[in-house]
Amino acid sequence: MTLMVKSLFYSQLAFLLLQCIVTSLAIKTETNITTDQFALLSFKSQIISDPFQLLSKSWSQDTSVCNWIGVTCGSRHNRVTSLNISNMGITGTIPQLFGNLTFLVSLDLTSNNFYGNLPQEMVHLRRLKLMRLSYNNFSGEVPSWFGFLAQLQVLTLKNNSFTGLIPSSLSNISNLEALDLAFNALEGNIPKDIGNLKNLRGLNLGNNNLTGSVPPSFSNATKLEKLILSNNFLHGNIPNEIGDLHNLNWLTIETNQLTGSIPFSIFNISTLETIGFSQNGLSGDLPTDLWEIPQEIGDLGNLVMIGMERNQLTGSIPKSIFNISSLQLLSLQNNNLTGSLSREIGNLTMLQGLYLGQNRLTGKIPKEVSNLIELVDIDLGSNRFSGSFPMGIFNISGLRLIDLTDSTLSGTLPSNIGSMLPNIELLYLGGLTNLAGTVPHSLSNCPKLNCSRPFKEQTFRLDSQLSWRFDTPRDPKLDGKQFKQ
Repeated sequence: MTLMVKSLFYSQLAFLLLQCIVTSLAIKTETNITTDQFALLSFKSQIISDPFQLLSKSWSQDTSVCNWIGVTCGSRHNRVTSLNISNMGITGTIPQLFGNLTFLVSLDLTSNNFYGNLPQEMVHLRRLKLMRLSYNNFSGEVPSWFGFLAQLQVLTLKNNSFTGLIPSSLSNISNLEALDLAFNALEGNIPKDIGNLKNLRGLNLGNNNLTGSVPPSFSNATKLEKLILSNNFLHGNIPNEIGDLHNLNWLTIETNQLTGSIPFSIFNISTLETIGFSQNGLSGDLPTDLWEIPQEIGDLGNLVMIGMERNQLTGSIPKSIFNISSLQLLSLQNNNLTGSLSREIGNLTMLQGLYLGQNRLTGKIPKEVSNLIELVDIDLGSNRFSGSFPMGIFNISGLRLIDLTDSTLSGTLPSNIGSMLPNIELLYLGGLTNLAGTVPHSLSNCPKLNCSRPFKEQTFRLDSQLSWRFDTPRDPKLDGKQFKQ
């Protein structure tokens, strides 16, 4: 029996034992507001740092619990129904008596320094609909007893130190709408039955150590609007069934080990706003009718970001991609794309980031690029472009990054380039062997162009490796953009 199978077996066994214990303890006991007061005072006693002294001053037996800071009581039963002490910088642990807050509906401890395991007694918080514990230092395994909190609608454990497997019991919470386990140290496979969460709208499992494949069962969670699986070790193909999620607006599976081609069914999701598949091993051509969506489905008028850089994609860039006027970021760099750049690129008038560098694109850079007046970054470097230097680029005053390295573009730079590009920070023109003339003096007046040595006039022909910020190495953080939530 493998370690993972053993771990799963013992996890399921513990869950069954816990179920028996919880059932045996389900005896009617008399509780009241005093029960809640004792539970909160026990909680306060476990706090070792309260930098703003919010609880130390407010949580006093001299005042009613319902008047304590962060505490809300219900009018019907006069019991504590909500505890919100988020963003208070508090350090401490959660005591066992916390489980006596049985009327609690909402719990928010976000952005503090709580640590340790979550006590098993919290299984008694059966009325909980919202539990937000993100941005703390909780550790241990994600409790399997979460599966007993049948009323939970929101469960966020993001940015903690949870380890172990994702408990399959989470799939029992039929009311769950948002599940965020990102930025922990979870491992193992994504539970195959996670698709049972029919009301799930948002799922974030990014930035863990998850392995295995992407479960096709995701297609059963038809209400999903956001699916984030980035920065794990997932492998295999992207399942075609993902295309059945017709309410999806955010899909990112970046920085994994995915292979195979991108399912064309994904591009039938007319609600999509963000597609992120960067830094995988995806291959194959992009379909020529990529965004020519059938009439009965509609169009991708909501699409804002496409990130597919650092894969092994081949073929040409579909012309139809340039009909998505809503696009603000297009990143296809570091692939094996060929062909020319269509004049229709000028239709992307809302585009802010264009990253097509390090491919095998040929032909002229169309003059219509000058229509992209919202551009901040343009990277066309390390391709095989030829023809005249695209002078219209220098009319886009908001540009921060220009990369046109390693091509056979010809011409000269405008002498007043410094005044034309007041926001330029990074200018890469190395390897332009056919570019004539000298570096314009006006560049020395660019206030944001950070030079690592005093500006000196030199020709591009004499220094084919010229990269601006001159000697400063290129910042890899500017190679495309990744989508994180």
